[in-house]
Amino acid sequence: MRCTLLIRFSVAILLLLLLTPVQAGERTILVLGDSLSAAYGMDRDQGWVALLDQRMRQEGYDWRAANASTSGDTTRNGLSRLPRALEQHEPAIVVIALGGNDGLRGVSPGEIENNLQRMVDTARESSARVLIAGVRIPPNYGRAYTDRFADTFANVATENDLPLVPRILDGVAEDSSLMQYDGIHPGVEAQERILDNIWSELRPMLEE
Repeated sequence: MRCTLLIRFSVAILLLLLLTPVQAGERTILVLGDSLSAAYGMDRDQGWVALLDQRMRQEGYDWRAANASTSGDTTRNGLSRLPRALEQHEPAIVVIALGGNDGLRGVSPGEIENNLQRMVDTARESSARVLIAGVRIPPNYGRAYTDRFADTFANVATENDLPLVPRILDGVAEDSSLMQYDGIHPGVEAQERILDNIWSELRPMLEE
């Protein structure tokens, strides 16, 4: 009798495993960014990506955030790092928040746009959805370059029908009290506002 019950129990467990869809990687958000997302100048758990992880749990979303951001990163570096990050985290959503360092170095907007497009293609090949987070730069290289740089993010988002956060530092860069001493990197007090900027476009993706 005990043997029969054990067999039935084992069969039931096996059927449950076979009928339950595999969810590996479907509940991970990968953030591929630079110092604005890497919590530069503060503890990692104070940055907006860590706050995103907390907010999703608090609001009952069965998602986690994986931060693959590196200070000083460019779109070219991000493109080279993305395949390994996709393999490691198997995300369902990729937030691409790169380009600021390219702009500060005067990299051709055409090259930036091409790198962003290739990152989108790479992420989609892994079945991940993509959110583009843009950034604005000072007018050091003139109005024409600054405008063309800003257009790269919108161009990629429009061409691929992707959600876009036009300015990741919207409401932050204009307020010196929210910036660190260098005037470039946001401080701890700014991280919640950055998260709000991202959240407005990211939240609908979590509910799809």
